[in-house]
Amino acid sequence: MNVFIINGVNLGQLGTREVDIYGHLSFDEYLRDLVNQYPDVNIDYLQEDDEGELAQAIAEARDYAGIILNPGAFTHTSVAVADAIRTTPCPVVEVHLSNIFGREPYRLRNMVSSYCIGSICGLGLDGYRLALEHILKKCSTR
Repeated sequence: MNVFIINGVNLGQLGTREVDIYGHLSFDEYLRDLVNQYPDVNIDYLQEDDEGELAQAIAEARDYAGIILNPGAFTHTSVAVADAIRTTPCPVVEVHLSNIFGREPYRLRNMVSSYCIGSICGLGLDGYRLALEHILKKCSTR
């Protein structure tokens, strides 16, 4: 089974950026552990700061069992990312490390959630594992 994790803007700075919110672990370190926990799953990963490239990656990810997406700040601003999610045939689970509903008021606007099969926020990096578990469960019931 193939799953695609796509992280958006600024998530390449995990481990060094706002560690009080996002923690000290880099995503690459976390991803190594996740891959080791799920040896039967092929996990591809992309981190993209460019909105157009991010939308294109989502739109072109047609051969995956699912996409785990953390669009970062594009969650609140990007019609292009929302449209890409809406048109991809893959189920998309939205993940946010922090509880976006308990932060700045502008984060309450979410352009992408309505096009995702589910959303996980506020559970830190563990949200990615939970999203993966959901995709695996969804695929096993098909």
